[in-house]
Amino acid sequence: MKTITFNELRRIKDALPHGSTLRIAEELNIPVETVRNYFGGITHSVGSNNSSIHIEPGPEGGIVVLEDPAILEKALIILGETTHKVASL
Repeated sequence: MKTITFNELRRIKDALPHGSTLRIAEELNIPVETVRNYFGGITHSVGSNNSSIHIEPGPEGGIVVLEDPAILEKALIILGETTHKVASL
């Protein structure tokens, strides 16, 4: 379980490179709608799963409790890849 502010979760989502939502969904073998819902882009299309997040009102958009931080962890890995590119020798 992980706690984060809603605004911080959105900042992470906004910093992800194009295509990251699909990449996360494929790597975790979950519907892309689940990843979108996780980051606050609530959709009600068929096939979307509960993203196991709970939002409580408060400063910074509120507090978000993530029951399973796997999507967040994948997003942070992707951000690390784009921020800390290793040069090839």
